Amino acid sequence: MAEDDRWLVVGLGNPGPGYASTRHNVGQMVLALLGDRMRSGFKNHKTQATVAEGRSFPGGPRLVLAKPLTFMNVSGPPVAALLRYYDLDVSRLIVVHDELDIPFDTLKLKQGGGHGGHNGLRDIIAACGSNDFTRVRVGIGRPPGRLSAADFVLQDFSATERKTLPNLLDEAADAVELIAASGITAAQLKFHTAD
Repeated sequence: MAEDDRWLVVGLGNPGPGYASTRHNVGQMVLALLGDRMRSGFKNHKTQATVAEGRSFPGGPRLVLAKPLTFMNVSGPPVAALLRYYDLDVSRLIVVHDELDIPFDTLKLKQGGGHGGHNGLRDIIAACGSNDFTRVRVGIGRPPGRLSAADFVLQDFSATERKTLPNLLDEAADAVELIAASGITAAQLKFHTAD
């Protein structure tokens, strides 16, 4: 029996403990929180990812949470393999990722569109042959001074940022749950703040 309520939720980041608390790994931080909420542990999967499955609330949609074990820039093959394994269309994919062009502590939700220079998204679009998936864009802000974006995303969050980071991760996890349960429009109405 096909489960029409399933969603594949992918958190982008880099593998290994050295990257775990960096800005680039905020997508995987959100997935860890979702896994905790579902009381579901991540297990190695044959698609070069760790996977946790469950429902975020009784009767809610089934979420397949996946953290690719590849580096960010080659996230595409694991995501494409997961979609094939679970027999899901790309429209049932939610990607949670860091976003330089959004201020820290801000969320933006988007359906489709380009990669905006984000190499993880670029690789997913190339591997899946489509950009028609939902993105939960977690704002990390622009690098200060002359610091390069590449160096900035691989740094840990600052002490000030770490004070509000738990709230940001909570909101992003809430957004994933609402998208899966009620659709992108309902989630945008709740989480988009007026510019």
